[in-house]
Amino acid sequence: MSAPVALVSGKEIARYGFPNGHPFGPDRHEHFMAELQSEGLDARVHKLRPRVASEAELLSFQSPDYVARVRRLSAQGEGFLDGGDTPAFLGVFEAASAVVGASLVAAEAIMQGAQRRAFVPIAGLHHAGREHAAGFCVFNDIGVVVEQLRRRHGLTRIAYVDIDAHHGDGVFYAYEDDPDLRFADIHEDGRSLYPGTGAASENGTGAATGTKLNIPLPAGAADPEFMQAWERIERHLEGFESEFIILQCGADSLAGDPITHLRFTEQAHAHAATRLCAIAAAQGHGRVLGLGGGGYNRRNLARAWTRVVQAFLDAA
Repeated sequence: MSAPVALVSGKEIARYGFPNGHPFGPDRHEHFMAELQSEGLDARVHKLRPRVASEAELLSFQSPDYVARVRRLSAQGEGFLDGGDTPAFLGVFEAASAVVGASLVAAEAIMQGAQRRAFVPIAGLHHAGREHAAGFCVFNDIGVVVEQLRRRHGLTRIAYVDIDAHHGDGVFYAYEDDPDLRFADIHEDGRSLYPGTGAASENGTGAATGTKLNIPLPAGAADPEFMQAWERIERHLEGFESEFIILQCGADSLAGDPITHLRFTEQAHAHAATRLCAIAAAQGHGRVLGLGGGGYNRRNLARAWTRVVQAFLDAA
């Protein structure tokens, strides 16, 4: 019997990391993989290799001018892709395209039915907009996955849940007026953390009003506050008959992250993954895609993401 959970990993996405001591360094992938192996879980997942997303796939979400700009700066190997957080390096275009491709490989495996759950550690680049990089995120693999699920598979109702410490602004504003993208985000209050967005009053526009849920938590919030907020997430997903669920499980919301101020434990990530698997099963499709997102304390990200994989396996 095939393993119930797919893992997309490899040097192609490990290369997506910035040099010179940048918090999002290229070593994050290896820390996660070492922890997964130490817990004996690497032998229980179905391993898939990343691929480079095609330009047509990138353009399903990103603008042509922006894709061309990333390609140009990637060849030059210098400069910044945004105001200063996201530096260009030689090959950043290919590395970022591999992150998108890895998320597409995972989504396709789920849609083909061999695995109902999948995880990609270096993925979930939720700050990138259609026309710009932001916050260490070059291409928004989440947006491309949403567009490709709709175009290739005819899905309409997709749920996106984000527990990264930072607000998923690149996803939120891209789909702010889309009633078929159910959005729920627990994050540190934007008054104390980048990108400064995600107020509770931001709940969608037009026909999508009320389909978006932002839950900003104060600096120092820990598991009890997370669990209370999570109950609101589940109520928000009730009545929305999703066809696919995406979990962005950034580990920078754990205590001890060097650039954020929340104090969750890895139990928050295990709980989110477990509950979303149960919701997906109850809604009749069972499809959950986990994306690593942020996390800059290597021990934290290794443990949190391993707990997500464990929860996906336990849901079999």
